Amino acid sequence: MDAVLRNFSLIPCPSGDSCTATNCLWQHKRDESSTPSAAQAPEGGQDEGGPRKRLKTSSEPLEAEVNSQHHRRPSTIAKPISPPPLKHKAPSATSGNPKASTSPDHVPSPATPVKVSLAPRTKSLQKPESQNSSLYSVASQPSTSRTATPGSASATGLKKPELGVKSSAVVPTAVGHPSAPSKAAASRKPETLNPRHLKSSPATHDFRYKAIKMLHDNLERLNNEAKKSTCPDDKKIVLSPQELIWMALDMEQKMALDKPAVYSNVIKNQIQAYRRMNYSQWKTERETTLKGAKDAQKMATPGETPTKPDLGPPKEVNTGLTPQQEVEFVSQFLLTPIAELARYGYVPVAPSDKAVSEARDGEDAGGGWEKCDRCLTRFQVFPGRREDGALTSGGKCIYHYGRAFFPEKSPGQVGRPEKEYRCCGQPLGESSGCVEGPCHVFKAGAPSRLAALLPFMETPPNPSVPRRAVCFDCEMAYTVRGMELIRLTATSWPDGKELLDVLVHPVGEILDLNSRFSGVWPDDLVSAEPWVPGTATKARDAATGKGKKKMKIVGSPVVARDLLFSLIGPDTPLIGHGLENDLNACRIIHPTLVDTILLFPHKKGLPIRNGLKNLMGHHLNRAIQVDTGEGHDSAEDARAAGELVRLKVQEKWKAMWTQGWRVEGDGFVAPPGKGK
Repeated sequence: MDAVLRNFSLIPCPSGDSCTATNCLWQHKRDESSTPSAAQAPEGGQDEGGPRKRLKTSSEPLEAEVNSQHHRRPSTIAKPISPPPLKHKAPSATSGNPKASTSPDHVPSPATPVKVSLAPRTKSLQKPESQNSSLYSVASQPSTSRTATPGSASATGLKKPELGVKSSAVVPTAVGHPSAPSKAAASRKPETLNPRHLKSSPATHDFRYKAIKMLHDNLERLNNEAKKSTCPDDKKIVLSPQELIWMALDMEQKMALDKPAVYSNVIKNQIQAYRRMNYSQWKTERETTLKGAKDAQKMATPGETPTKPDLGPPKEVNTGLTPQQEVEFVSQFLLTPIAELARYGYVPVAPSDKAVSEARDGEDAGGGWEKCDRCLTRFQVFPGRREDGALTSGGKCIYHYGRAFFPEKSPGQVGRPEKEYRCCGQPLGESSGCVEGPCHVFKAGAPSRLAALLPFMETPPNPSVPRRAVCFDCEMAYTVRGMELIRLTATSWPDGKELLDVLVHPVGEILDLNSRFSGVWPDDLVSAEPWVPGTATKARDAATGKGKKKMKIVGSPVVARDLLFSLIGPDTPLIGHGLENDLNACRIIHPTLVDTILLFPHKKGLPIRNGLKNLMGHHLNRAIQVDTGEGHDSAEDARAAGELVRLKVQEKWKAMWTQGWRVEGDGFVAPPGKGK
């Protein structure tokens, strides 16, 4: 049929030159100049597979194309042989200049064709660079496949450049920093304001698109205000157009995945929050985000030592009293009685023999079944090991090691934020755990059950002890008997000198040293020297495998408790943070206590309490318990509690001084009319 229609092109048009038909099949005089001659066209025509003339891809005259005008092959009925490939110009190894030509020695030969990929010349799509606009990556055009003989640049191993496209992609950068693109932006693909595909969409595509558009408009409004700011620091928080799109898409996707049941309400609240947000709130949010990303990047860098948070200059404590006067002040005015705090874990009186006997009977009747202290799974424990050598049942333990808390509201946030875990930031109830332990563990909290393993003992009289206060801290590990003492540290107060620092061999077999918090590792127990009575109980400054002090180990918690009793008496103020845990681990009942949890109570009251790390950072601008991977240091914690007590002495004595109190010797005299 095509051959028949082509015959009309040889017959003059009946309308002549006045023909106005589009694509008329008849012959016209105006077409004679463009009609190919018989000598130039193959006999079968181009529709029968003959080689078409290849379009030039640049304005430069190509050698192969010029020569082809003088070396035309005769047309035959069979398909003609493909002409030699064009000699594209190879780039320089250093500059990538496309004008550097290939070697002229390669002569094409009629060999087996080799398939290669060759990208056509394209015009650059790069946007002009300006101060207030971001640069976007240029997507290269899809490559076309053609045949090449071994003599061409492709066959000789020379890489053909993608002409017209820069070799390095340009990525979105922060405004004012076009020469330093971020690694995060370089690894992301440019996107448009189109909802991302989700396996289960919480709403229709139209609703999601409108929500993203409204969210993006509010973000763009706040970002434009940052652009208009004249403050140089505000330029750091400015986002490029592509980064604004990413931010809107990320926020919408997180809400769609985390809260699909109430997605529409959540995203409406978020849009409303940004609509109400002013520039100062937006600036605070952006600076917090940038600081968090910077800190996370530092922590994620392998081999880099975590740095302490910047809390400002540390506050110095100056009570205006001598060390002996500070001890007397604590003994008279800062003791924290625990007689009414038994329901919060303190043990003011030792359990009776009957209660201890009932606790032992209950353990025997339970057959070793306990509830995991981490994941709350029921499991069985086997003191002395089971026949197959196992200490517990139930397999591995998956848990969150951080506590759940309510994060602070972000600027413009509506409603109360949901609880999340400090360890991984996951919302409460959405994950079974972020850490896997080798086995389940448990903790016995009842005083009668603690006394069933090791009886409580009141501090005995000790006339040889000098008049002083002692700070002490304990570290515990999980064993088949519950949570037991693994390290005991004591320092003098207020000078902070070390008095006692020993490792303790627990009664039961160890299940988990809890090294993340206790700071005691298996290498510490292996390298520790046995303590011999009559020798020093201080840790030596000899490094072990983890760079810690060389320590000594005692044979049981009873020996460790006796060592502490040798340093204190009933009237010695015992200072610590959360003393109920330390006293219960040692099975000690002491009458004179100074607990920083009670000195600095939480605003909501017990059982909620302020952490030692938070108290030190808030009151003294000092960072302790920095996450270096080595765990807590009981000596550091003991001295930190002592510094908080000195701060309380300073504050209270300053208030008493303004009321008329005076110092006489090592005692304190009340103003007239105030009594003793």
